[in-house]
Formats: sequence, structure tokens, C-alpha cells
Amino acid sequence: MFELATVASSVAPVLQNGADAAPAIEPAAAAALAVGLAAFGAGYAERGIGAAAVGAMAENEDLFGRGLILTVLPETLVILALVVVFVV
Repeated sequence: MFELATVASSVAPVLQNGADAAPAIEPAAAAALAVGLAAFGAGYAERGIGAAAVGAMAENEDLFGRGLILTVLPETLVILALVVVFVV
């Protein structure tokens, strides 16, 4: 299978010590990853919220305002994640 010496020799260049250590990814890539994951999470949350809001509005049209607010609420996560891009 795997020998310990082979695994250790392949991992050693990846591990760095002290002042030689570099970040795992560049700051711009980290900001893009943060915005992308926030957008994915917001979309995932809106899937369930939107379905429930449409179902509630089908039963009672007066719930349109509440349904709209609850559907748009996860998008604030993406807006806050965009702040990360401008900070970096």
C-alpha cells in the first residue's frame, strides 16, 4: 500500500515553517470563494423559503409582503459578502 517514507516525502514540500509560510490561497481568490459560497448558501435558503412563501400566498393573499421580505432576506448575505471583496 503506502509507505510512510513515501507519504512523508510527498507532504514535506507542502508543509512550511515560520517566515517561509505562505497563505493557502491568494486574498483575491479567498474573497471570490467567500462571495461564491455566500451566493450558493443564499440560493439554497431561498429555495425552501420561496416555496413556503408561494404556498402561503396561495392560501392567503395578505401574506405577500411577509413572503417577499422573507424571500429577499437571504440575499443580504451576498451583499455582506461583497463587502469582503472591497475590504480585500
